[in-house]
Amino acid sequence: MNTFNILLSIWIIIGFLSFCYLIYKPAPYGRHIEKGWGAEISARSGWVLMESPAFYLMLIFFLIAGNFSNIAHITLTSLFCFHYFNRSFLWPLRSESKKKKIPLSVVFSAFFFNLINVFFQGTYIFILSSYSNDWVFSIPFIAGISLFLIGFLINFLSDEIIIKQKKEINEGYFIAQGFLYKKITCPNYFGELIEWLGWALMTYSFTGFVFFLWTLFNLLPRAISNHKWNNKNIKNPKIIKASTPIAGALRRSFFDNE
Repeated sequence: MNTFNILLSIWIIIGFLSFCYLIYKPAPYGRHIEKGWGAEISARSGWVLMESPAFYLMLIFFLIAGNFSNIAHITLTSLFCFHYFNRSFLWPLRSESKKKKIPLSVVFSAFFFNLINVFFQGTYIFILSSYSNDWVFSIPFIAGISLFLIGFLINFLSDEIIIKQKKEINEGYFIAQGFLYKKITCPNYFGELIEWLGWALMTYSFTGFVFFLWTLFNLLPRAISNHKWNNKNIKNPKIIKASTPIAGALRRSFFDNE
């Protein structure tokens, strides 16, 4: 267990270093794509390749090391795979990502993140922990599953709004309207943060909290970068022109109500 926690601590440091880098240099995909990052493939194919290992590997982990009569094991596996089935297969099919490109370097980075993350999550849940069936009736688990489902709903509905409105206006990047887009720039990211905070509570573990931190390290810089890019490139009176780039981006990305 001590070795496992040391590895998790190293993983946090790597995540924080990634956060520091992404604050100044957004990952080169979507609206931030640029040349110089090597070979590219279709964004739809890339998304499936980089996200689907999380779905398959957690399922395999459960089948090999999980307890088929343990309700906590079954529930945690189901929720994790539920999220990644949507992210790996349903979202790429629903989105317009087929026409876009993504560098293979980004795909491989996300691919390896998912490998390492599933190793940590699966090892803790199925090997190191000792969840009883009663755990699913505990306050942390009930609070966690509630947050997870609320976060998933926010994430899913936010994606649906983007997909629907993009088809209606038939143009490139735009400022989505309605739902939580009236409050924040990236409610899809906000919803995913809530999901994995719920996961941390359900697992009630350092391992689950590390996953939440990694999600924050990845999505907060992305939200800030998206906000700054919108302010610079999209002519829309609803966009908030930040007085300072970081403060304004943070405010609009997660908190502003204009």
